[in-house]
Amino acid sequence: MRKNNFVVYSFLLAFFFISALHAQTAISIKNPKDAPVISKHIYGHFSEHLGRSIYDGLYVGEDSPIPNTDGVRDDLIQALKDLQIPNLRWPGGCFADTYHWRDGIGPQEDRPTIVNQWWGDVTEDNSFGTHNFLNLCEVLGAEPYLAGNVGSGTVQEFSNWVQYVNHDEGSPMAKLRKENGKEESWDVKFWGVGNEPWGCGGNMDAEFYADLYKQYATFLTSWDKDTEMYRIASGPSGNDYHWMEVLMKEIPAELMEGVALHSYSVIDWSNKGPASEFTEDHYFATMTEALKMEEYITKHTAIMDKYDPENKVGLIVDEWGGWYEVEEGTNPGFLFQQNTMRDAMIAGATLNIFNNHSERVYMANLAQAVNVLQAVALTQGEQMILTPTYHVMKMYTVHHDAQLLPVNFESPDYTYNGESLPAVSVSASKKDGKVAISLVNIDSKKENEVELDLGELDVEGMTATILTSDKLQDHNTFENTENITPGEFKDFKIKRGKLELTIPPFSVIVLKSE
Repeated sequence: MRKNNFVVYSFLLAFFFISALHAQTAISIKNPKDAPVISKHIYGHFSEHLGRSIYDGLYVGEDSPIPNTDGVRDDLIQALKDLQIPNLRWPGGCFADTYHWRDGIGPQEDRPTIVNQWWGDVTEDNSFGTHNFLNLCEVLGAEPYLAGNVGSGTVQEFSNWVQYVNHDEGSPMAKLRKENGKEESWDVKFWGVGNEPWGCGGNMDAEFYADLYKQYATFLTSWDKDTEMYRIASGPSGNDYHWMEVLMKEIPAELMEGVALHSYSVIDWSNKGPASEFTEDHYFATMTEALKMEEYITKHTAIMDKYDPENKVGLIVDEWGGWYEVEEGTNPGFLFQQNTMRDAMIAGATLNIFNNHSERVYMANLAQAVNVLQAVALTQGEQMILTPTYHVMKMYTVHHDAQLLPVNFESPDYTYNGESLPAVSVSASKKDGKVAISLVNIDSKKENEVELDLGELDVEGMTATILTSDKLQDHNTFENTENITPGEFKDFKIKRGKLELTIPPFSVIVLKSE
């Protein structure tokens, strides 16, 4: 009898263990009429004068044998166009508060050189300046986002830059622009007032910066033009809620349209870990930091709601992404790192967070576009590769300016060494009658079964794309440029308004209604 009890007990244990492994996560998707729109600007990018981001990345010069348009690589232009890049932030970053815009205008042979004191102490010749950048944005169809010099500049210098790019005629700066070959103004909307004033932008405290911001913002105006000025205050890093509280309390709403937030997925600033040859310890720690974005946005939004209940001020996450040790043999100040399936997980999960908080999150800028940190493209001479992060962002273009469809579910856990993280993240949207659903499973080993309730969406058929690979450390190389590319995903079924599928480990899936 005891033996039989033991057999039954063992069977039950095995049954519950197997059931747990195959437990299905139920996800409901709502379709409220008053849901916010997911701004396309959430999918913005960032190019700083840092390492090989501008020079030898974006800009190779008009005399380069590499095919280019006004010195900018044609292959990169096409890649960014395919990504439907909505905006591009420039010239920094830390570099912004050392940059004097007049050094980068006029004949290139007359432009002074500058030592990039933040990134590698390299000497730059200012051959890529305001005209180059704003003309590139026109080619890309992207909104420029200019970060002005507050740390080492003046109010007059900043105001003159606004005049130079936005004033049609009748001012000295408009006259100077015309002399430099640009008759019509660019009408730049997005302006960042400094960068990280709590750090490289001047080591200020929040109260000092709030007063300084008000001074600068007062003189940033479009005069009598119809151009909308969107002034962005340099906000907190991560969980610095005091900084956000001070800015929201002290800066009048009529002087601030947006406030920035910076958050990088960094294990330890003193030992950031390798970019490609990482362990699961590294991976779990990185994802722990990446998923803190949910907490940061929720708590910063609560502060903003207190002072701005009408939601007039946008949250601008204008620096985010993974940050690791540089690749062996490269300049430590250039921040060049490989881009693996871990970065795809950061991108997919973070973008889902942004989408689901789109009532407050208006813009975000991945750091950075090319050859720096979590880049979407890497270049080497005439070659260029697209990274897993690029492919995720391209898959997510279906969410650009689409109406959010709120989701509700309890995520299964990704458990490692006794600690747990939510394994699955989801966001959904609807545009022109078409539904899009993005799902991410960050679990390094376990697949996760999900059931999506489509009852409110009137969906009959869907197609799907997946990004996955054999190992988390997999990446594209200049020898194997398509080691990781999106593929068609068919392993799902829709029956009586329910969609069932299994998400493989560390993968991203985007479904679209037909």
